[in-house]
Amino acid sequence: MQIFDAHVHIYPDKIAEKAAANVGKFYEIPMKFNGMISTLLDNCKKAGVERCLVHSVATTHDQVCKINDFIHASVEASGGMFVGFCTLHPSMTADEIDAEVKRVISLGLHGIKLHPDCQKFAIDDKHAMEMYEIIDGRLPILFHTGDKRYNYSHPSQLKTAALRFPKQRMIAAHLGGYSEWENAVKVLPGIENIWYDESSSLNYLTPEKAKEYILAYGVERVFWGTDYPMWSASDEVERFNRIDLDETQRRMILWDNITGFLGL
Repeated sequence: MQIFDAHVHIYPDKIAEKAAANVGKFYEIPMKFNGMISTLLDNCKKAGVERCLVHSVATTHDQVCKINDFIHASVEASGGMFVGFCTLHPSMTADEIDAEVKRVISLGLHGIKLHPDCQKFAIDDKHAMEMYEIIDGRLPILFHTGDKRYNYSHPSQLKTAALRFPKQRMIAAHLGGYSEWENAVKVLPGIENIWYDESSSLNYLTPEKAKEYILAYGVERVFWGTDYPMWSASDEVERFNRIDLDETQRRMILWDNITGFLGL
């Protein structure tokens, strides 16, 4: 069965190990891998992953264009294996956001990755809403969603943004809310412009709970992902296979849903 990893962080080799280590410190979780593309490719080969949705996050304004150029170059060098999402930063002006969205679309990037907890903005704050108004419907947004330690990316905040901008397609990473799964499943099901990836979730949930949440959101709205460099693709495949899903449902989550979403 074909496998598409819908949640992958990559970094330039010269900073990859440091960047991955910093992510580990942020979450207080040791990283499985070093964040390098060569390591990712080896990891994918071992697990049978054929394509990856790759991205990175700007923690300062001046990183945005550099990161987006790196993602574009990595996609171009991948021979069709990578699909890229750009990054934006909440401190950008409206004109800067508009110009960068136009630029990344011209580069062939397919969406936007935002990480409210790392970028220190609430999904539903005033400036974020202004950013979505500029983006509105031009590119999908993948949000890191959920973290009990902060009040930036709670599922209810994503709900507010999604209902305010119904044309804007959004992906709620980590099955709607890392460490906030119970809260997420109370507020997000049924919102037509939200999809979900299940990265960094299956190692915390029983197969029964994972199935319950997947069915609550709708199998057709869920994507498989690893959150590389955090977890092993082989381990994530094994965890996914423990969930009691039929072959059609597995194929949808592993491949069909994300390729359809991206128009590939």
